[in-house]
Amino acid sequence: MVPEDLYYLKTIGLMGGCKGSVFVSSQSLAASLDTSPQTASRRLKALEDQLVITRSIKPDGQYLAITKRGEGILHREFSDYCRIFGDGGGQYMLSGVVTTGLGEGRYYMGLDHYQKQFFERLGYYPYPGTLNLRLHPTSLEIRKKLETKEWMVINGFTSENRTFGDARCLPCRIEGIPCAIIVPGRTHYPDDIIEIISAVELRKDLDLSDKDKLTVKVSHD
Repeated sequence: MVPEDLYYLKTIGLMGGCKGSVFVSSQSLAASLDTSPQTASRRLKALEDQLVITRSIKPDGQYLAITKRGEGILHREFSDYCRIFGDGGGQYMLSGVVTTGLGEGRYYMGLDHYQKQFFERLGYYPYPGTLNLRLHPTSLEIRKKLETKEWMVINGFTSENRTFGDARCLPCRIEGIPCAIIVPGRTHYPDDIIEIISAVELRKDLDLSDKDKLTVKVSHD
């Protein structure tokens, strides 16, 4: 995407185009961007051809909405800027929506052997349960990059003839709350699902429901 198209896409996003259709005329858009209506019309057509916006043209103007593809482009821009301007040289940003898990996290996170190790490595006893996040497609590449970071190992153990496996965790933050991404040695989740632990019940403290959008910040060394 050329810089001019990206500029128009961000402008539509600022108008609310990621949340639904917004009404705009070529004249008003041109005025806000200090360009001609003809140029604005050409740029909108170019964005539509790239499948990053949808348009519904009416006699007095048009309704614009940013598609999932367009939203993905903006997500990548957002992540890049956060890494440039964030603390410590930037941050990795994972975006997704809250989803209901299988319910296994509550049991495993409540086991004393795991709890003690989390306290030693993270400095807190996690709430017995995990928050599940289904990653936006544009965050999958970022999630892969996190494999190059140094994860904390949570050792497995054996109790009453039953073996509990190892796990890995990586500190992160959600709206300023210290958290950690937890990856069991054996997981039943697909690659686009991550589990997050914290000292608090994140769903309750952040008033979260399924399909709510959320951003996870991981420090970038």
